[in-house]
Amino acid sequence: MCTHFKGNPMTAPQLRRANYGLDAPKVVRNLVLGAIAGLLLWGSASLGLWSGQLLIPLGADGLRIGVADSGRFFAIVLPLTALWMVWESKVGKLRNREKMLQRLTWTGKEQVLDLGCGRGLLMIGAARRLTTGTATGIDIWQTEDLSGNRPEATLDNARCEGVEARVDIKTADMRALPFADASFDVVVSRAAIHNLYDAGDRAKAIGEVARVLRPGGHALIEDIRHGGEYEASFMRNGCTHVERIGSRIEALLTTIITFGSLRPATLLVRKAG
Repeated sequence: MCTHFKGNPMTAPQLRRANYGLDAPKVVRNLVLGAIAGLLLWGSASLGLWSGQLLIPLGADGLRIGVADSGRFFAIVLPLTALWMVWESKVGKLRNREKMLQRLTWTGKEQVLDLGCGRGLLMIGAARRLTTGTATGIDIWQTEDLSGNRPEATLDNARCEGVEARVDIKTADMRALPFADASFDVVVSRAAIHNLYDAGDRAKAIGEVARVLRPGGHALIEDIRHGGEYEASFMRNGCTHVERIGSRIEALLTTIITFGSLRPATLLVRKAG
């Protein structure tokens, strides 16, 4: 459901209240479950219901490991992480969308492709900057990556933001894009390519991005890992200008806080010619 704003959609400060879903909903669920388990371990030991130690039958006396303190740690850290992920899904990624797209110079005539568009976050943000151009999104609509991930939700968000006439969506695999060579002026993608777990498949996806880009066109790729791998793949496919943008300090802190699980990078790429 969306709230409409009367006025020029290109100048309206708040045209809609679209719903871009919750990223990695199963991860958020598991964080909450882990926090509950940690709270039960810590709480039951604090109430004297058990010793708070785990006995491993090793040696004559066995090995005792204190797990109650670990439970307290998880009861505090995991829900905070879950709350951060919810905030990032509902607020942070909208702010980051504008920062990303402001990195490009727009004429309004561009043909734009959003790789793994999901519920249309980047595709719709690009469409708001277009006049005669079109923003196309492709996805295979996996709900484990994004809650409510389906074409109908994407089109509803486009209506909410007043850009339905300037968007097009297709069900397609990023490893074999159904577009001719040099079809797009801009290709964007956010947190999608890493869902290809095989390095060879990710290289195919980057190769496809380079193929459908017009000479002189730009790709703007943000992902939670594999930044160096993408950079090398672009270079091999004729995109010789690859720049890492965004805060290096913020990326490093994210890597440290998540124990290396997240290694975010944003690449601004220009195709030669």
